[in-house]
Amino acid sequence: MENKACLNENNHGAGDYSIPRIALDKEPENCPEELKYLFEHTVVDDGLSYIGHPDSVLLKSGDILTVYPSGHGKGALRSAISFDRGLSYEGKIENMPSSWQNSRETPTVYRLEFCGGSPDKLLLVCGNPDWNDGVVTTGGFNCSLSEDEGKSWSEFKLFYGRDEGYDYTTIVALASLTRLKENGKFVDKWMGLFHDDNFVNYKTVLSFENGEMRWTEPEPYLAKYRELEKEAHICEVECVRSGGGKGDELCLITRCNTKRYNSLLIFSDDEGKTWSEPRLAPSALNGERHKADYLPDGRLFIDFRSIERSPEKIEKYASGDGKDWFSEGWVAWVGTYEDLKHGREGQYRLKLAHTYFEGQTEPFVKADSDTGYCGTVVYPDGLIVTSTYGKFGERNEDGSLKTYVVSKRIYMKDVDALAAFEDSHYNV
Repeated sequence: MENKACLNENNHGAGDYSIPRIALDKEPENCPEELKYLFEHTVVDDGLSYIGHPDSVLLKSGDILTVYPSGHGKGALRSAISFDRGLSYEGKIENMPSSWQNSRETPTVYRLEFCGGSPDKLLLVCGNPDWNDGVVTTGGFNCSLSEDEGKSWSEFKLFYGRDEGYDYTTIVALASLTRLKENGKFVDKWMGLFHDDNFVNYKTVLSFENGEMRWTEPEPYLAKYRELEKEAHICEVECVRSGGGKGDELCLITRCNTKRYNSLLIFSDDEGKTWSEPRLAPSALNGERHKADYLPDGRLFIDFRSIERSPEKIEKYASGDGKDWFSEGWVAWVGTYEDLKHGREGQYRLKLAHTYFEGQTEPFVKADSDTGYCGTVVYPDGLIVTSTYGKFGERNEDGSLKTYVVSKRIYMKDVDALAAFEDSHYNV
């Protein structure tokens, strides 16, 4: 279905979705043996009472490197490596840079591919927000590079910090990093996005000069839409390139932190120099901290923290909360870039795993919202390995629910098969 919602509507897109909701958090009766793995997840790290906000990168060896902080959005960085395509996580970065122990933000990690056959680099970035915890932030963002597929990393290098006269309290830097084109061809430049505590969204462009990182001074790229940006609290923006990642159009998918708007879709056909007027995303895609990856068959797999704004569903599942939203927890949207372009609902919504509230003993529609910020990799054969953090049932010594990192393995061909099972859908 096409999304007809307009920004001037009073409910700003609040509503339900009609595409199939596939519940991968509870195995249906009579599930075929070959599909049972879809309902399992693997512990990446449960070594602390609270671990959050992972990101992942696929190494050329086929291993998966995942990095995350030792706390909610900040804390010493930790790492895990899977040598078996997400079945287990038994490795870690040895001799981690000492500066990573003082990380102030959620890490993001990206692969940089270069023209002319130059070797790839891996880039890890952490912002420096003001947590009001008594520690004076440096501002700006920290970058660390690896030139040997994640075995060793440079110490953090600060860009646009307060000691240089700047005042960027960067949050989720970099929420996305997109390789740019010039004259229709990819070049060795990358556009990174982040926001500050006033919900001003910035872009900065990475290049290299004699092997050294260069970032352009951050500039507000949604200044034309500042009133909406401020009212909706636009932040944590994902950027998707058309044409399986090779096309000439960019699509932004936003988080709207006030919860009074659905996520917004914004397009550019000039490599991010200008952006279209934001429009509301379908409710099937509404949420926070979207991470998008193309599958070999051309479909998009986008996982995120669900935000449900349908008044009917709130009345049914969260009427006692006193809020005008609730979360289904860790979910994914499956569709095409054309669905994004034309405001269509897509193909599926997947509930990936349940994040528990105290008192819940079984998966349910309403889930704990402290999840998302996913690290996802896709193998050439179509295997998706996606990781997140949340409360998945383990408990701390004091009896409270532990927050930790897990991953999930998915082949979409198996989800397609599962979609035929009536028992795989909740009646929502």
